[in-house]
Amino acid sequence: MTLNKWNQFSITQCDLCISQSVKIPREPRPGEFDKIIRRLSENPNARVVIIFANEDDIRRLLQAAKKANQTGHFIWVGSDSWGSKISPILNQEEMAEGAVTILPKRQSIRAFDRYFISRTLENNRRNIWFAEFWENNFQCKLSRHAVKKGSGIKKCTNHERIGKDSSYEQEGKVQFVIDAIYAMAHALHNMHKDLCPGKVGLCSKMESINGTLLLKYIRHVNFTGIAGTPVIFNVNGDAPGRYEIYQYQITNNMTEYKIIGHWTDQLYLNTDGMQWPGASQEVPSSICSQPCRLGQRKKTVKGIPCCWHCENCDGYQYQADTFTCKMCRFDLRPNANNTGCDPIPIVKLEWSSPWAVIPVLIAILGIMATLFVVVSFVRYNDTPIVKASGRELSYVLLTGIFLCYATTFLMISTPDVVICSLRRIFLGLGMSISYAALLTKTNRIYRIFEQGKMSVSAPRFISPASQLVITFSLISFQLLGVCIWFGVDPSQAIIDYEDQRTSNPKIARGVLKCDISDLSLICLLGYSMLLMVTCTVYAIKTRGVPETFNEAKPIGFTMYTTCIVWLAFIPIFFGTSQSAEKMYIQTTTLTISVSLSASVSLGMLYMPKVYVILFHPEQNVPKRKRSLKAVVTAATMSNKFNPKGGLRPNGEAKSELCESLETQALASKQTYISYSNHAI
Repeated sequence: MTLNKWNQFSITQCDLCISQSVKIPREPRPGEFDKIIRRLSENPNARVVIIFANEDDIRRLLQAAKKANQTGHFIWVGSDSWGSKISPILNQEEMAEGAVTILPKRQSIRAFDRYFISRTLENNRRNIWFAEFWENNFQCKLSRHAVKKGSGIKKCTNHERIGKDSSYEQEGKVQFVIDAIYAMAHALHNMHKDLCPGKVGLCSKMESINGTLLLKYIRHVNFTGIAGTPVIFNVNGDAPGRYEIYQYQITNNMTEYKIIGHWTDQLYLNTDGMQWPGASQEVPSSICSQPCRLGQRKKTVKGIPCCWHCENCDGYQYQADTFTCKMCRFDLRPNANNTGCDPIPIVKLEWSSPWAVIPVLIAILGIMATLFVVVSFVRYNDTPIVKASGRELSYVLLTGIFLCYATTFLMISTPDVVICSLRRIFLGLGMSISYAALLTKTNRIYRIFEQGKMSVSAPRFISPASQLVITFSLISFQLLGVCIWFGVDPSQAIIDYEDQRTSNPKIARGVLKCDISDLSLICLLGYSMLLMVTCTVYAIKTRGVPETFNEAKPIGFTMYTTCIVWLAFIPIFFGTSQSAEKMYIQTTTLTISVSLSASVSLGMLYMPKVYVILFHPEQNVPKRKRSLKAVVTAATMSNKFNPKGGLRPNGEAKSELCESLETQALASKQTYISYSNHAI
């Protein structure tokens, strides 16, 4: 048969993988082949079945597959025991369609045909099985007694002839039987030449044949066989493989074993001539497990290396190789198909973010308001209201308020060594300056009126210079703590990959921030909180002081409101420590809280004064002057003669003694001290 196209395949190693191996019992029980088919069907993707079995087992296996309605599913690959035989596939041709089988490449030996056709019962008596063959071949009986009436079997006449009175086709293995006999003969001949040189017949060394030695001679024979092909053996005792490859095809209801290739040292295959079940030209797929997708690893099935389950490399894992998933480095995350790792995006608080816009807007308005107050105070620096506010401490307090607002810009700026250092310095400094100034004011008021209860002499350290020294001494503790912090742990910007390391790596982010932990932040603000609480305590203690003489009432309201702001800040700040938006929420909360505390001080302590200065200048005039001694005396006598006066609303009670003292002081024209210079 002429083949249209031959494709040459060079096979250097076996790429086949066995999904499962099933043994056919020597004496199979009923249902055994049904069980085998069920096992073969467990993996529907593995469709090719390679059969090493005899004809009868092949036939029963095909019957079981047909019974299980697997027609066209399995692709059978048969050994030379199947070859091109009809008996295994009789009455189940559709089940065998597409089967690929092999037969050793053979050639018909005409001399054997002439010899075998000439054999009769008379000239072949040495073969004890020939008589049985004769009866089966001619469907007759040699003995008259063996012929039963009505059986349709006749008595052999001995005139039958092979190939004339019966069909005859040379057995395909005749060539190999003849070559095998010649191989044995050549081996014995070579062995005789070596062991019995020059002697005819067997010598003593060959009277008892050594099988191992004879096998050695057989493996070393080299001659031309009956079909003209060389007969040799390799080191394993195998002859060179020469096979013809068949495929069982059904075309227009016609069945045939069609030669589709051959093997002689390498494979030659006519792929265009192959046809699969259903007359399909598409090569069927047979694989135990489908290839895994990108980003999946193979988890092999125990004992079956070519079968596996595909598992996703999930989380922060990537596919390192076919069978392994590995974790990405801490600063990396898997790429889109989990075949490698990409850098985790770095985020920071942007100026355009809503989390930044609101604090910045508040800070800008606060800075503008602070500058407006400063300009107003500087312009009207010598007016009674400005003098009465205590100009030195007022400017210190306004500086602290300004720094509180300015801190917002440091908190939102891109972190680096300089920005982080400035954050450490100014985050707590603005509040320390503000509350140190307020604490100094309230403490001065408290000491003056406490001193008045015991003596009419003025307490120590109440002059403007003393007040500034006390204020800056309190501020210096904040700066000292920051300096120690710089020495122990220098400031730096870091990228925190744990803060937003979510379970979904696609939304994971690295946060660029300063190395200020929550605990460090509390320590940084702790001193300012201490000043704030202490100032609040003094504000409470001076709540009964007559409002004619001091700013205790607005300072008290300022501190109460500030405490409420920071009490609200703490749960919000620490309650969001586990939130994915932690960086944004905490920064916004902190900056707004600092700005609100500054706004409270600015609004309650300075805006009323600015209002009077700008819109009611008629009230910004010198009032009656009273001496400090008269003020202290009035406070003292008020406490002595009217102890319940301090309990009246807002401490507004004034004793008659106080009024008479003021009148007396005015009438006697003592040395007066301006109210604005000695207002408490």
